[in-house]
Amino acid sequence: MSLMRLRNIRAVLFDLDGTLVDSAPDLGSAADRMRLARGMPSLPLEDYRSHAGSGAKGMLGVAFGMSPEHGDYETLREEFYCRYEACLTEQTRAFSGVAEMLEALLQRGLRWGVVTNKAQRFSMPLTGAMPIFASAATIVSGDTTPHTKPHPAPLLEAARRLNLPPTDCIYVGDDERDILAGNAAGMLTVAARYGYLGPGADVARWGADAEVNSPLEVLKLLDLP
Repeated sequence: MSLMRLRNIRAVLFDLDGTLVDSAPDLGSAADRMRLARGMPSLPLEDYRSHAGSGAKGMLGVAFGMSPEHGDYETLREEFYCRYEACLTEQTRAFSGVAEMLEALLQRGLRWGVVTNKAQRFSMPLTGAMPIFASAATIVSGDTTPHTKPHPAPLLEAARRLNLPPTDCIYVGDDERDILAGNAAGMLTVAARYGYLGPGADVARWGADAEVNSPLEVLKLLDLP
């Protein structure tokens, strides 16, 4: 990671699910309740976890082996959305070290924000219910712009809201689409290896500028204690 570019960093942007918060228990629970309602046996959380970054598509894929091409997909997706809305803050927690990392960024005069593919329908109630997000400078959701990641538009919108050039921002995420979007936006990118990653993920091939194994390692990249 370029030391020269790091000296110019004024904001750190993060993906939400799998990067700042572990929402897999609530996402998996919503899908599993759909199975139970149909007389099907419960599946363990670990079956759902690695697919959590794909939202409804991932959860319905695990729960029912269903792809978006299935004739009943849209109906079950809306049922999933309703069930998830009812439980989205029951078990979701910030990953260990996230609160400390965000506080350290603020103490050093760096702003931080969220850029997620999660629709506002879910992202705003979730972040509104968790105190750590009170200090976020911006939250860009999956339907804030006409595009979702891996398109760079959401990241460019976050930089615009912060009144910063994208080159003054770092983007941290746990999915290849996060790194693709960040690179396309001209930001330094960091792959969060502690996140969901996705089945068969080869993080080394994503093209990130750096990788971290915990939230607090982000501070080390910035040479923050």
